[in-house]
Amino acid sequence: MSRFSLRSLVACLLAVSLVNLVAVRASAFDPPTEEQLNQLKAQANEAKGRKDAAATQLKGVQDKAKSLSDEIAKLKTSLTMAMTALKTSEEKVKPAQEAATKAGAAKVEAEKVFTAAKAASDTAAKLAEEAAKKAKEEEAKAQAAQKAATDALALVTSTTQTIEVSKKTITDATAGLTKLDADVKAFQPEVQKAADALAMVNSEWVTKQRAVEGGLISLGRMVSFSHSVAPIFTKRCLACHNARTAKGRYNMETFAAVLKGGESGEAVKAGDAKSSLLAMLKDGSMPKDADPLTKEQIDLIEKWIATGANLNAGYEPNSPLIRIIPKEVQPPAPEKYPVPVPVTAVAFNPDGSLLATSGYHEVVLWNPNDGAVVRRIANVAERVYDLEFSADGKTLYVAAGTPAQIGEVKAFNVENGQLLGDWVSTDDAVFAIALSPDGTKLASAGADRAIRVFEVPSGKELLAIEDHADWVMDIAWSPDGTKLASASRDKTAKVFDLKTGDSLVTFNAHGQPVFGVGFSPDGNQVISSGADRQIRIWKVSDAAAVRAIGGFGGDVFRIATTKEGMIYSSSSDKTARIHKFADGGQVFSLAGHTDWVYSVAFNAPSKRVAAGSYTGEVRLWNTEDGKEVKLIVAAPGYTAPAK
Repeated sequence: MSRFSLRSLVACLLAVSLVNLVAVRASAFDPPTEEQLNQLKAQANEAKGRKDAAATQLKGVQDKAKSLSDEIAKLKTSLTMAMTALKTSEEKVKPAQEAATKAGAAKVEAEKVFTAAKAASDTAAKLAEEAAKKAKEEEAKAQAAQKAATDALALVTSTTQTIEVSKKTITDATAGLTKLDADVKAFQPEVQKAADALAMVNSEWVTKQRAVEGGLISLGRMVSFSHSVAPIFTKRCLACHNARTAKGRYNMETFAAVLKGGESGEAVKAGDAKSSLLAMLKDGSMPKDADPLTKEQIDLIEKWIATGANLNAGYEPNSPLIRIIPKEVQPPAPEKYPVPVPVTAVAFNPDGSLLATSGYHEVVLWNPNDGAVVRRIANVAERVYDLEFSADGKTLYVAAGTPAQIGEVKAFNVENGQLLGDWVSTDDAVFAIALSPDGTKLASAGADRAIRVFEVPSGKELLAIEDHADWVMDIAWSPDGTKLASASRDKTAKVFDLKTGDSLVTFNAHGQPVFGVGFSPDGNQVISSGADRQIRIWKVSDAAAVRAIGGFGGDVFRIATTKEGMIYSSSSDKTARIHKFADGGQVFSLAGHTDWVYSVAFNAPSKRVAAGSYTGEVRLWNTEDGKEVKLIVAAPGYTAPAK
């Protein structure tokens, strides 16, 4: 991806902000005159012309760069083949030389025998017939030896020639690669220059085009798709019309897909009041089995179609709607909980002085020693599914979602609850997050079947993997940070190479949805848990089963693995448990909960394990003796009814 110079980027962002501000003010208070609007359009068209020219120039240099890359790839292939041929020939030449030496010795010996036999034939006339016969036999052997020697020598000569050719090919290819690498490096500034030029001109065009759009909107001649229409589709339509469950084969995840339609054909045609999407919204057949859209919402969509069904400047037609709609501040959590809610996530900070628990539209930080509320962190989606603290304890990462509407990954300042980053929005819940061992990357996974890897602290998406056929329930990093393991509702667990995103192995022995996953201390084995009521340990190299840990009376949900070789688990059998990785032996069964136990976390410094349940209770135990030390009802302000 091209990078702006800092000065250029700041200038572009400032320009966009100022023009957007002007557009907003114009929209709200002072609609432009027709002459002013035409001037804005002319400026936008002129900028678009320069943008298109810059795009053409960039394509030209990119094509040239690709040509160089293709030449490098061909040379690398030639080099690999030559090196393979060289290795094979060198392996052959030694035994061929040995065979030639032996054949030569056999030839000499056969000639000696033949000479002796011939002499015997000359001096022993009486035995001429027998000697001649023997001489002929020995002559045949000598001829065979001669042929073997000749063939062996020819093989040595041919193999030697192959070696010389291979060496020359390697030398030439290496020199060619060196030259092409230098050419590519020398050409990179030109590619970067063209990309920067396009980015600058594109930014200018977006700014001017949005100014035009702001004027059109203020005059009632355009409806913003990203700000007005896409949010309606996201909240009311995507649950039934997405890539996974496209009813009527109508997928509405992107602007392009909305227009394309499903099995009935094109759904939206600009300016056509009879567009099939509008007809279905008006007659109430869509959304199906749900409250119809309001008249105001339908009128807005109808006006969007009537005014051109346009997409706002700066957005790609295939970008997910969830990525282009404005970020919304989530509803506040209840000041006092009327009832406890299930605790689907728990996490200790590194020193064990704080315990984070999931809440309703919030994360609650507790003092694990006395059960007091330390802080309530708001602006998260309805349900929190996973939590993780940074190694220094200053940042809390949150995976959350409002089912069938939005999933999110956010980063918060632990000290004051300030939002530090809103990294991704998906069209369904995010179930899991995991920090890399060195803390430089964060992985997430969820109901959209995707695994994503982000750069820390920028939040830049580095990798997206879509390999599972159903929800991805959990993820874990290998100790060396080169692999990710995943657990999925598709009844498999997998291991991925993070350099390529490729799946290395798939483990399917659970035969039921897989909920939890982790790595062994040495990174050579994976631990997974699932609806088969088992914790299973298997090899990273070939997914071969090593052992299974049973004894559970229900599904095994989350697991937490430690470098000390312990496995902590939570189960629908109302218990949390501690097992040894080495032999699968159970250390403690941690009782006390009265319903499903969804979440579990361990803290080494405080020697505590915490588990959250369906009832909203969080229980803490001492890992040395397995005794319960604290009960927290994770619902601030809740008062239990009098018995």
